[in-house]
Amino acid sequence: MDGTHHAILENRNHLMLSGVTDIESFDDRTVILYTQLGELTILGRSLQMNQMSLESGEVSIEGDIHALRYGDRDKQSQSNWLNKLFR
Repeated sequence: MDGTHHAILENRNHLMLSGVTDIESFDDRTVILYTQLGELTILGRSLQMNQMSLESGEVSIEGDIHALRYGDRDKQSQSNWLNKLFR
């Protein structure tokens, strides 16, 4: 991955993301993930992950998307930190 992050939202029901480094949790109302630029929370209804490739950093989410909320730019997933520790 090249250190960039893109988010493309089409018609509030199809979100394409790049630069994703880890997925913390997801259900039909909330997706919490980490990008090259920090934490991202997606809020909505009937959310589904259609494409997910952490190797390429690309994720596709469909559903009724209500909000994209960026968190701390420096925050990283604890599991991501542990993975680096044990490499």
